[in-house]
Amino acid sequence: MFKVNAFYSWQTVRFYDVSTNEQKAKFDHRAAVLACTFGNATQAFTGGLDNGVREYATLDLSTERVSYMGQHGNSVSAMNYSRDQNMLVTGSWDLSLKFWDPRAAPTEIAAHTLPERVYHMDLVNTTLVVAMASRLFHIYDIRKLSEPAQTRESSLKFMTRSLACMIDGKGKIQQIATPVHHASSRKKLNMHILGYAIGSVEGRIGVEYFDPAPEVQDQKYAFKCHRQTIDDVDHVWPVNSLAFHPVHNTFASAGSDGTVSIWDHKVKKRLRQYPKYSGPIPSVAFNCDGSRLAVGVSYTWDDGEEGAKTAERPAIWVRKTGDEVKVRYLAVFS
Repeated sequence: MFKVNAFYSWQTVRFYDVSTNEQKAKFDHRAAVLACTFGNATQAFTGGLDNGVREYATLDLSTERVSYMGQHGNSVSAMNYSRDQNMLVTGSWDLSLKFWDPRAAPTEIAAHTLPERVYHMDLVNTTLVVAMASRLFHIYDIRKLSEPAQTRESSLKFMTRSLACMIDGKGKIQQIATPVHHASSRKKLNMHILGYAIGSVEGRIGVEYFDPAPEVQDQKYAFKCHRQTIDDVDHVWPVNSLAFHPVHNTFASAGSDGTVSIWDHKVKKRLRQYPKYSGPIPSVAFNCDGSRLAVGVSYTWDDGEEGAKTAERPAIWVRKTGDEVKVRYLAVFS
């Protein structure tokens, strides 16, 4: 379950013991923080508008030591940590990826130029997905960084607002079937390999698969969400955050409409929509065993300065999860 959790907002990073609802440490930055990730139980990293990459190496909080690892040429917009490779990956608006080893001196071990600004990244095993401006995507094997394994264009028509990888990137195929009275009559419904989900500013989610084979790519799909008709007017909100459940591989989506939904991407169905929160939701995250879901609520500037005048105070909610995050189909056949 959550023990120490990191929350960042504007120029501040705070660490909380969620079990006691107690703030354990607070770190101020010179500029807005755009990215934060854990390395291990006692190590975290941040980056933001000041272009710098920082390590918080003692989250036992006895010393609150902060190390400046290096910087990009522009804002650090995304970061992920590979525990298998002991490596931090950062993406920036300076059109680059950088790779860092916190144990080394110097800590920066490699850099790669990209065709566009980095908006979002996610990492599963050794597969890194990078979402960029102009709806571009690069997919890397972080063990072979000379060039991307795949380059793609988003299946969604508008700017990418969120990205999350499925929990296992090994690409194993699962066949979903309906159980019937005679095994010989089992009907294969679909075939899924593993991949990632993306959300856009126009209330739509796309589900993509890593395997480039045409028969697999034919199965990718997109659907509308975080929309509502009010007084015969269609309102559409951005999908700000996506997070896959670490056990069941269902995923949560959060939007500027203040709602969080749970989806089963295999059967293309929404499992649950939680009661609406008091404001837009810029971020959601499951803990390591999926028993808790953290929900950040704050104004996302979709309505400009006028919206800020009436915005609710920012808040962080941690809710228990239950059967709503579990898959509903009846059988899986290998």
